[in-house]
Amino acid sequence: MGQKTSPIGFRTGITLGWQSSWFAPKANYGDFLIEDYKVREYVDAKFNQQPPYAAVAKVEIARTRNEVKVTLHTARPGMVIGPRGAEVDKLREEIEALIDRKISVNVIEIKEASLDAKLVAENIAGQLKKRSGHRRIMKMACENAMNCGALGVKVIAGGRLSGAEIARSEVQKLGSIPLSTLDANVDYGTATARTTYGAIGIKVWIYKGKFGEEITPIIQRRQPRRGGPKGGRGGNTGRPRSPQSRQGNTGAKSPAATTASPATEKKE
Repeated sequence: MGQKTSPIGFRTGITLGWQSSWFAPKANYGDFLIEDYKVREYVDAKFNQQPPYAAVAKVEIARTRNEVKVTLHTARPGMVIGPRGAEVDKLREEIEALIDRKISVNVIEIKEASLDAKLVAENIAGQLKKRSGHRRIMKMACENAMNCGALGVKVIAGGRLSGAEIARSEVQKLGSIPLSTLDANVDYGTATARTTYGAIGIKVWIYKGKFGEEITPIIQRRQPRRGGPKGGRGGNTGRPRSPQSRQGNTGAKSPAATTASPATEKKE
């Protein structure tokens, strides 16, 4: 029988920090816990479940005596902040009305979305809603993460895949996923694609290396091509041209053709 647990909860308190950091007496603990749940559900519904999608991967909550600090980790900070911070102010007012406490909102940018398991799962779910092929989507997600520097990726999709009558689960895996190694930084995320023929669940594991050994995302940039496009007029092919060919284009004669050689002068 498989003894499986969440990689995030397995490492919390050992190599990972808590996503909610506060202390409360026994009388207030339940109220604070429900407030945290409401904040996370509201942020997910506002930014991840409806357009414009802001790709919020994680919500961290820290409480002090006077206020609640909410930190949003997002791949699109401009969508959350809005013009001149208007969206952040609106979000702060809405959360204050939700839990009736003073709120401060902070936004942190995620540099590479392909290395965040939650965002990868949400991306796969969004494409499944558009009736894309599940095998191709899962394979592309794994390859993108590996190209950005991940050491291992595993994606599982379960449900009525492609509208089949019998639900099943399929797995795509690249690299290694050391789940039982506490020193391994394994990111885990889930998402649900609610399609017309049923719900499809997606689970994503991304292995980024050991803690302390940070991954530098590999940004693939196209090298600029030398010269103009193929078949274009005046486009340089990148090869050096000989002096004779340059003079031939202008119609000028070469010096060898205009001056006679010494041997021909003697015969004359």
